[in-house]
Amino acid sequence: MSLADVLFGRPLATSEERGESVGWSAGIPIFGLDALSSAAYGPEAALTLLIPLGAAGTLYILPISFSIIVLLFIVYVSYRQTIAAYPTGGGSYTVASQNLGPRAGLLAGAALMIDYVLTAAVGISAGVGALVSAVPTLQSHTLGICLAILLVLMVINLRGVREVGAVFMIPTYLFIGCLLGAIGLGLIRTLLGAGHPATVVSPPPLQHQTAQISLWLLLQAFSSGCTAMTGVEAVSNGVKAFREPVVKSAQRTLTVIIGILALMLAGIAYLVRAYSIGATPPGQAGYQSVLSQLIAAVAGKNVFYYVAIGSILIVLALSANTAFADFPRLCRALAEDCYLPFSFASRGRRLVYSQGIVVLGVLCGILLIIFGGVTDRLIPLYAIGAFLAFTLSQGGMVVHWRRTGGAEARRSMMINGVGAVATGITVLVVAVAKFVEGAWITVLLIPALIILMLAIRRHYDLVFAETDDSTPLQIADLHPPLIVVPMLRWGKISKKALDFALRVSPDVLALHIDSGEEEHNMIHKHWKHLVQGPAKKAGVPPPPLVHLKSPYRFVVQPILDYVLDLERENPDRQIAVLIPELAEHHWYNYLLHNQRARLLKELLLLKGNQRIVIIDVPWYLGDYRSVVPEGDDRVHFRRPARGEVTREQGDSDQDE
Repeated sequence: MSLADVLFGRPLATSEERGESVGWSAGIPIFGLDALSSAAYGPEAALTLLIPLGAAGTLYILPISFSIIVLLFIVYVSYRQTIAAYPTGGGSYTVASQNLGPRAGLLAGAALMIDYVLTAAVGISAGVGALVSAVPTLQSHTLGICLAILLVLMVINLRGVREVGAVFMIPTYLFIGCLLGAIGLGLIRTLLGAGHPATVVSPPPLQHQTAQISLWLLLQAFSSGCTAMTGVEAVSNGVKAFREPVVKSAQRTLTVIIGILALMLAGIAYLVRAYSIGATPPGQAGYQSVLSQLIAAVAGKNVFYYVAIGSILIVLALSANTAFADFPRLCRALAEDCYLPFSFASRGRRLVYSQGIVVLGVLCGILLIIFGGVTDRLIPLYAIGAFLAFTLSQGGMVVHWRRTGGAEARRSMMINGVGAVATGITVLVVAVAKFVEGAWITVLLIPALIILMLAIRRHYDLVFAETDDSTPLQIADLHPPLIVVPMLRWGKISKKALDFALRVSPDVLALHIDSGEEEHNMIHKHWKHLVQGPAKKAGVPPPPLVHLKSPYRFVVQPILDYVLDLERENPDRQIAVLIPELAEHHWYNYLLHNQRARLLKELLLLKGNQRIVIIDVPWYLGDYRSVVPEGDDRVHFRRPARGEVTREQGDSDQDE
């Protein structure tokens, strides 16, 4: 078993694709982790903005959370319809492209790509933030832990969809059980305490009020809290990953995810107010996450606390998996429309889009390094992409239903229209509220990414236009090419190359680079006895040997110049450059040889044209004992006598 099989599992055949599909229960951890885990950092992000209000800030978290839940419900209804309308995968890019046009689709695609990268980075950093709040001594290792978790997530996702569901199912349902259990216990204590529950472990005291309540501050808190809605689109984007009936399975998964998330957001908001819990400054000594304070206040720092915090840590870190599930699918859709390299549309050994997974991991790692793995520094960049994609998707669905027609379509069109207006307003609020804090980066990145994708599309269009040909093959007036065979000395590699060249065309030129009189005499002697003699005896015109002088010992450039001159002097002939080279069985053996053959090929590709063809003739190095007859005790390698050519078979100076 190879190392790749151990890390990523055995390769899967295309016919095994349906076996990789999942049901709704496994779909929750695969596509719902981002949405569910956002309950851990969405309310905290809002409360962090309310820190200057002191105790008064906790009074406003409930209406802010209620507004977010209403918006969440509107988006949920819209995406249920999107799943039914686009059962093959109805992400914002697909819906916007088909209904609003390619440019709107690119806008949605660019926004989602940025959103998914931020989803992965925020999820991992929030998970590590939960760990640091429980074990403060790990604070100095925040970035290292983030990068380690990112690497593990990449490997797990490269193993395939079913592997992801199996690995993530237990921690996901443990997280849901612990958090809903803590919320339920807190609600019971609040009811028994007539709205003023006794705390088991008192949270840190709230700061004194240092700012006045303003609409601007509340809008900023709302925009930060809206990060709790990211990841809602994931299910509609990955409908094809579900088992039959795919639409029902996907809709059921989305319903469960949104229902649990709404309960969590409402419960956290209510208990934060009841227990007077506020956010602590992130990235500073004494930091405690809001959920850490809440669970400790409700249940104390016992076994349940550490199990709950552990589940929050794991699920927050694994919430990046939503991005790993959807980013590659989005890249595949863009690549199929020629807006990204075609390699993004190719599935790897485990039937996943491996290149998208790797690229997402690299981009997320860069982002974590730049911002030090601190969630609060990433939040201002967040939510714009997600809500812009929501708006375009729902606007596209309005056009879709208008085109469909009918009473049912009119009702659906109204729902999507309300959703488009609500999320559109939210985009403006988030962009304005967070612009100075870092949202300007996202605002600039989206058009930059669109320009890049348009440039890729233009390149592919030019390639298709230049290579497309509907004319039939020209069979008449076929002429063999003029073949050029570079060689440094006579040997088995040169012999094989020349033999092949003479089988292809009678017009063969052998090129030899002269770097000294002694070498010139030796190759000339070999040529006379080993090439010209046998050719004349067989009645075949011997190929001429062209000596190229190289007083400065250059090898590749004289050959390149000669081939280009030959092509210009023979405008009616095709020139084939036949390049002999060694083929090693181990990659590290190539370090022992020069790379002139590869360099010559690259330069010919760069400076050549349609009439210059490159042909590889490899000599496969095998067991050296096979070149000597059995029982031959002669030494295989010896030091050449004075006057002999000093480059032996396999020497690093050998071009072939």
